[in-house]
Amino acid sequence: MIISDITKKVKVSLLWACGILAPLPWGGFGGGLLVSCSDFLYDDSDQVAYADRNLLTDDADTLWAVAGIMNKMQVIADRTILLGEVRGDLVTLTNDASADLRALADFSLTATSGTKSASGGLPAGTTSKYDQPRDYYAVINNCNYYLANADTTLCNSRNERVFLKEYAAVKAFRAWTYLQLVLNYQRVPLITEPVLSMEDAEKAFPEAGIEEVCRYFISDLAPYADVETPTYGAIRNTDSKLFYYPVNVLLGDLYLWSGQYREAAQSYYRYISTRNGSNSAYTLSTSSVRFYKSDSRWMSTVDDWSYMFQQESSSSTGEIITMIPGDSIPSEGNYSELRDLFNTSENNDYTCSIVPSQALVALSAAQKYCHYTSGGEYVYAPEGLDYYRSGDLRLSAAYTTFASGGLPAGTTVNGKRIDNYSVIGKYQTRNVHILRRAMVYLRLAEALNRAGFPRFAFQILKTGVNNSVIAQHVLPYYPADSAFIASFNFPNTAYVLETSAGMATENTMGLHSRGSGYTSANDSYAFLEDSTLLASRPTVSPSEILNAQTEYVEDLLTDEEALEFAFEGHRFYDLMRIALRRNDPNYLAERVARRSGVLNPALQTLLSDTKNWYLVLDN
Repeated sequence: MIISDITKKVKVSLLWACGILAPLPWGGFGGGLLVSCSDFLYDDSDQVAYADRNLLTDDADTLWAVAGIMNKMQVIADRTILLGEVRGDLVTLTNDASADLRALADFSLTATSGTKSASGGLPAGTTSKYDQPRDYYAVINNCNYYLANADTTLCNSRNERVFLKEYAAVKAFRAWTYLQLVLNYQRVPLITEPVLSMEDAEKAFPEAGIEEVCRYFISDLAPYADVETPTYGAIRNTDSKLFYYPVNVLLGDLYLWSGQYREAAQSYYRYISTRNGSNSAYTLSTSSVRFYKSDSRWMSTVDDWSYMFQQESSSSTGEIITMIPGDSIPSEGNYSELRDLFNTSENNDYTCSIVPSQALVALSAAQKYCHYTSGGEYVYAPEGLDYYRSGDLRLSAAYTTFASGGLPAGTTVNGKRIDNYSVIGKYQTRNVHILRRAMVYLRLAEALNRAGFPRFAFQILKTGVNNSVIAQHVLPYYPADSAFIASFNFPNTAYVLETSAGMATENTMGLHSRGSGYTSANDSYAFLEDSTLLASRPTVSPSEILNAQTEYVEDLLTDEEALEFAFEGHRFYDLMRIALRRNDPNYLAERVARRSGVLNPALQTLLSDTKNWYLVLDN
């Protein structure tokens, strides 16, 4: 019970499982600009802790309240991953998958598909357990209550605001939850005050889409951009600092979704440059999956990439940034089922529900691996190797089967024959990982690309960046924006680029090198140069060149997000964001419809209508 251990840290004896508010029932959702939420935000049998107090004013109140919010977030942890991954193009479901998962994968809970009941193979009168908006509002109402009642004026002997870190953390919880809600339901009631009575619940609330949500929460969070996240030390061998969402990263996400690309890039950079203290460095590292230099048969790999998914530490070089902590015992109620969905284990009678799609296997195999041999030369791995040795190696490091070094085919355990051994190494702990370092770098690249600097974004993929890279490969091409570019300071002494020598001080590489070898030396992984575009059409304008280069790099980023973050719950939203940006629904529709390796025309047609990207908010 990792959340309860937080309260023990401050010697609070209250039951964390109560949270601040009891879970609130969901009911109807009215159309129009203003909606009444009495059906889903109030039930007169609910009891509100601390409702008879004006403020939360001491350690017991404040820390227990934050723990209660995190308890509510545990309820939405699994669906955060599943809604983003099962609806994408990188996974497919096995015959053992539940009807709830199938309802997500086949988009049978969308506006065109019908009502929540009796859809997607679910029994009549039931709804998918992954389609429960009330759980998001339970988090939101908890946050609203905290923000309305926490005593933010209380100061210590050094005149420092005592609960400022917790206050900023709760604002981030609320903004992140609203972002998840609106991405899945398109338009939602925007409720920013606690609902504590039927009278409160019957008020009319504004309806908000992604633009309104981003605008509101950018303004709400901006004053807290530089407030550190709380920390209560190690709890059950897990660093409690990882339970929170850094405000600068969340601001970056909100700016990115709202199309404010320079502001997004600056927010991501502020996190990178201050995460380990003022003017500090947070390098990508040189952790990767590679063939041994002396292996001429392409058989043996060395992997210091996949281990990062088990390192739940907030050290200066830690990969995991934010996670939702899970319970350790299934009977405790908020135990994550992700390990049993993604892995063959005794818990699921040696069956799993989610495996890589043929689209992901093909994308991985299509990458050109650049190898540096023990003889001191760069060569390319041959095509046509088995999937776990072909192209980019991250899939093989994350996914283990009979064929790639798992149990022998036909193994029997406890009298049960295992026919489909499948292990995805990203799901080996009880905690649900939400954000990690590589994502910040990739979103920084996405923002820079759309801000008009595709060469800057490309170098994040190919070589990694420091000030020398920026001076050589970025600044000369954008002289009018030199001041903006110069605001991104990656000192050469702090960001040391990888070389074939493999010096101990090297800590920065291109993201594509995490799985495709030495990308910095890979001539086939190249930028789309002006000369190439001019050769095809000499009259092409500078703006057309920039647009072509931007979309070219954006496609590379889309592929990189798949290779690096497969199974982690980001894919559907990444495709959604780019499709909306390009005003091209087919960017998402065709990819998802080809997840099996063969186009599904019916699914492509369904997803060509953007309203079918969203779950139905009302019953």
